[in-house]
Amino acid sequence: MSGEVPSKKYEKSVKLIILLLLSLLMFAVTACSGKGRSDADTQLLSSVGDAVDSSESITKIDSLELSYATQFSVDYYSEGYIHIHIEDGNEYVIVPEGKADNDLGFEGVTFIRRPADNIYLAASSAMDLFARLDGLDDIKACSTSAEDYSMPEVQSRIEDGIITYVGKYSAPDYETLMGMGTDLAIESTMIYHTPEVKEQLEKFGIPVIVERSSYEEDPLGRLEWIKLYGIILGKEETAESFFEEQSKAVQELKDKLSQETVEKKTVAFFYVSSNGYINVRKPGDYLSKMIQIAGGDYALEGIKLDEENALSTVNINWEDFYREAKDADILIYNGTIDGGINSIDDLTAKNELFSDFRAVREGNVWCTNMNLFQETSKVKEVIEDFYTVINEEDAEPEFLYQVK
Repeated sequence: MSGEVPSKKYEKSVKLIILLLLSLLMFAVTACSGKGRSDADTQLLSSVGDAVDSSESITKIDSLELSYATQFSVDYYSEGYIHIHIEDGNEYVIVPEGKADNDLGFEGVTFIRRPADNIYLAASSAMDLFARLDGLDDIKACSTSAEDYSMPEVQSRIEDGIITYVGKYSAPDYETLMGMGTDLAIESTMIYHTPEVKEQLEKFGIPVIVERSSYEEDPLGRLEWIKLYGIILGKEETAESFFEEQSKAVQELKDKLSQETVEKKTVAFFYVSSNGYINVRKPGDYLSKMIQIAGGDYALEGIKLDEENALSTVNINWEDFYREAKDADILIYNGTIDGGINSIDDLTAKNELFSDFRAVREGNVWCTNMNLFQETSKVKEVIEDFYTVINEEDAEPEFLYQVK
């Protein structure tokens, strides 16, 4: 996009008109008096010109230190400007309240003006991170209905109209979003399937960030996106403190589990798509690494990918899945996409050959609850649930349930 919303273009046009009128006025005064321009006249013209373009005075002063995340970066500039780079190629500048837009020398910049306190959140996985930042008051609209959220505090806000459900991400109510004065939209990567929605939001002057935390290869990299949201909300210290606390807890768990000598079990994580393909996590993605931390071996490490891209999942044919997962010790069905399965019969109804799988015969089939991907902050707890399943502990998992 151009980097300027219509309101800002209008503002600059007004300033240029004022500059022109002042120039004409002072020319007329000078012509009548026969005198040259005064110092006061020069200072006035200079101040109007600076309001239009003051880019030369802005300099980079620092960068955000990231420990795990690779899908975004942040640089701090003087006078409160902040540059954000997202790995999809988009550039953003956070503009301090009361300051003029400044692209900081980057092309195609999208401006996010502070305070960004009227947010349309279409990326449901980010909602939990906003909650951890005590930032739910800044979320005014969403694209997930109350019944499809696992967090009671979010459900009640939607039901009470504090957060407005504006329809699915692929067909939001633009009129409602405009009427609410939405100043930022945060979309999931699903928006790539309907790019016209992103284009339309931008056309209406609503800046759009595509949330790419699912592309992170480390589970703590996904969690580290809380730092980006902390910057947007002006709650950097809260975000930093929360991340440090959680990353320390995860590291302690990793150290503890790495000292245990237990028999490794193979785990396949998947769901059956509507067109009959098997959708699996790519080897090396953050979720397969969580399984490994918990003491499991990802059963699909051997799959061959036809093409490399940043997506965290891939569709494979039934034959390849059968070959790689038939002898897996544990099957975990991703129930967040299609509602999941409630019985072995539900699974074999998708393909009767599932009855040949070792995990099915031995009763080691599990399904995820929808909160697995929504409660993004609970990295440690998810790993502990995987550990419970892999090691057949007596504890009741929070994010998984056994299918019989």
